[in-house]
This record gives sequence, structure tokens and C-alpha cells, in this order.
Amino acid sequence: MPLRTINSKFIIRAILLCCFISFNFSNAQEIIEDEKPQVEKPKDSVVNKSRIKADGVAAVVGEFIILESDLDREIAQLKAQGADLEGITRCELFGSLLEGKLYAHQAIQDSVIVNELYIQSLVDQQIQGILAQTKGDMAGMLKFYKKDSEAALRDEMYEINKNGYLAREMQKKVTDEIEVTPEEVRQFFNDIPKEERPTFGTELKLAEIVVIPDVTEEAKQAVIDKLNGFKKDVEENGSSFTTKVLFYTDDTASKSTGGKYTLNRKQPRMVKEFRDVAFSLQEGEISAPFESDFGFHIILLEKIRGQEYDVRHILLRPELTPDAIQEAKDEVDEVRAKLVDGTLTFAEAAREFSDQKETKYEGGQMTNPTTQDFNFELTRMDPELYSQIQELKDGEISEVLQDEDRVNRIKFKILTVTDRIDDHEAEFARDYLKIKDLALQDKQIKAIEKWQRATIVETYIKINGEYRDCDFESNWLKNQ
Repeated sequence: MPLRTINSKFIIRAILLCCFISFNFSNAQEIIEDEKPQVEKPKDSVVNKSRIKADGVAAVVGEFIILESDLDREIAQLKAQGADLEGITRCELFGSLLEGKLYAHQAIQDSVIVNELYIQSLVDQQIQGILAQTKGDMAGMLKFYKKDSEAALRDEMYEINKNGYLAREMQKKVTDEIEVTPEEVRQFFNDIPKEERPTFGTELKLAEIVVIPDVTEEAKQAVIDKLNGFKKDVEENGSSFTTKVLFYTDDTASKSTGGKYTLNRKQPRMVKEFRDVAFSLQEGEISAPFESDFGFHIILLEKIRGQEYDVRHILLRPELTPDAIQEAKDEVDEVRAKLVDGTLTFAEAAREFSDQKETKYEGGQMTNPTTQDFNFELTRMDPELYSQIQELKDGEISEVLQDEDRVNRIKFKILTVTDRIDDHEAEFARDYLKIKDLALQDKQIKAIEKWQRATIVETYIKINGEYRDCDFESNWLKNQ
């Protein structure tokens, strides 16, 4: 199978699956039960003895319908999100909508368990996110989404999120256990005609030395005192914990939701210190201030629901003193001087001076967060990182750069290019990991196609109107 076909299929599926949890809530799911059927259906059909209303219904998949207007809404929203749809036809997009409904339908038949608390949490986050953008205008939001009440909007949002969740879980069920052996990777590569073998762009290996200013004990204590003040004000004076989050927290990720997170004992997602404190609290209790890599926190445990813990937290990061910042800058300048005059190698300096735990013991060698190897493809590199290294020659030491991340407001770093691989046609030995990923994608596509063929036959599907003229890759029309 040509590689461009593989990539096209996955792009379409990814685009459509991401939109099942979008904010386009119109006609998320309907079950039309009306008159007796005119179309013969398999015995296991979910739409038992029903006839689908023709007006406005483009397709029916099991118990789900797709209205004629749904595809236009999806396309408009995809364009608004910046998706590149050039070369992707309406029929291909419609086929992916059908595929998503097929996944969701079969997930219901297979009794895939829906994490209802997770779905409700998503709805809460979406509502809060929209309200944050509209300055709390609930009436305006209801008018925009054409809903009579917040409850009606939440119900429909819940259905959309649930269906997207089902679709993703079903797709994972089909593909999760698929693996490729080295021999399968070799066979996949050998089957690609030479003229169709991919060209991989220029790749760099990068190394870094990071120096982070020290936080003084006085600055830490000032933050602890402030958090203790918040805790006392809520407990003794009845102040709103959520209001204090909105005014004071340094956690921008949760600020719009009032600092809310839902933790699950079976699904660790938070740093250890945060989880340990959260799971030690009683409902309504506020923790004492505690420290993590991100700063200092206090946590309010709002509700315990089985394995689920609803918490809110306030994060404060201690202020850095000018002296601490200057000391870090002087240190990194001295390290760079030793690198330039050859007193130290980059790897030696990284191990001795760098504060970046993830790279320090690798001699500063950076790991690509996407591929989990040491190679960074120029055309896919983070734009900010690219701007920092684009002028560097191999082995050259960058100027001292001031940067920041989620943990550190200020850090200083030096970068270097340790290796460069120019544009080249795919080679089996050199590019084994990339070829392995392509081989796995190919095997997953074949598994999905096999699953689809069998599931389509067993599922009630009806395509109406202009979409009956589409040349679908899958047998949605059941005419083969």
C-alpha cells in the first residue's frame, strides 16, 4: 500500500474522531422510531421495526443517524480549527463520519464501559471553558447553541462526549494489541516500490545544559504563609475557595475550571505529592501547604465518588530574587566560556552543571517527546526550539538563552547540535524506527478494514440521497 494512502486515511480518521468531542452539539444522536420498516434489515438490527424519516437524514448506522447538515457543520468547524482539508473529498469525510458512528454503535453492542464521571468532568471543563471566553454569559451560550436550559445543553454535550469516547475505545479495542515483528517490518519495507519510498527530512541530535535559579527559603516561606492565609479565610470566614483560585493560582491549565481536577486511584495522572495529599483528605477538608516540582499547593477535597476524587487546588510559585537570577546567569556564562575554550566537553559540563534531570545524565542529549528517540526532524520541530537552533552549525555552542516552562518561570540554557542527518530516501537500517511505525500503521489499517467489513454486514446501515453516489472505500452501501 503506498505510504501517501496510509497517511491520508489516518489524517481523515484523526480529524473526524477529534470532532466527536467538539463544541458542535447539534444532532449528536437520535433514534428515530416511527412506522414499520420498508428496508429489510439483519435480525440483530438495533433499529427494531422502525422506519427512518427520509427528510434531512443522510444516513443511519445502527441506532445513530447523520443529518444532511451534520457534514457541513463538521467541515466548517474543521476549517475554523485550521485543519487542511485540501485533497480530501466530501465523500471521504462522510465515510469517516459513518466510521465513527459504526465504532460507537459496536462499542454499545460490545458493552464497552463508559466512564461516566470522566465524561461529566469533560462537560464541566467545556462549559467552564466557554464561560471563561464569554465572561460568564450563560444566556448567550444557550442562545448560541439553541438550547432552552443549561441542563439541555449539558445533556447534549454529554451525548457527544460519550459517543466520541465510545468510538475511541472501540478503535483502541480493534488496534491496541496489534504489533509488528522485525520480519514484518522488513517485508513491509521491501514491498514499497523504490520510487514510492518516503524521503525523511533533515534530522538533528541536540544537547542542552540548563541552569535554574535557586529559590530562597524566605521566598518559599512567604508562599506557605500566603496559602495558610487562604486556608484560614475559607475555613473560618466562609470565603470561596474557587474565587481564590481565579484570583491567585499559578496553574493556568486549571484556572478556568476553578482549579478543579478529578483523580482516580486506578488511573494515576498527577504527580505523586499531589495524589498522596489528595487521597489522604476527607470531604470538605483543605490540606496544609505542600511542595511539588511545580511549586506549593493547597487542595480542597470536594467530593469522593467511589474511586473518583473531585478536588480543587491553588498553586503558588515562589518569587525569584534578582540575586538568584543573576547568580544563575553568571554560572551559565562561565560554563559556556569553558565550552568555547575547550576546557570542558559539552557532555562533561552537562553532567556537572545542568539542572535538567531528564538530560543531565545523558550528557545533555535531548529526547524528542514525539518519537522518544534522540532525532529531531527540522520540519516537525517545535517552532520555539527551531528558532533557537536554526543558525547553529554542528558542534557550535549557542549563546546563553533565557527560557521558561511549566515548572520554572526563568531558566538559562545552552544548546548544541551533536549530529546532523541530511534529507535522504528511507534506508532500512538507519530509519528502522520510522519504518516500523509505518508498518504498524499499515497493519492497523488492515485490521480496521477487516473489522469494518465484518461489522458493516452485521449492522443496519442506510445511506440516503447524494451520498449513495459516493465511491466509498468501505462497503457502506452493501452492494459488493
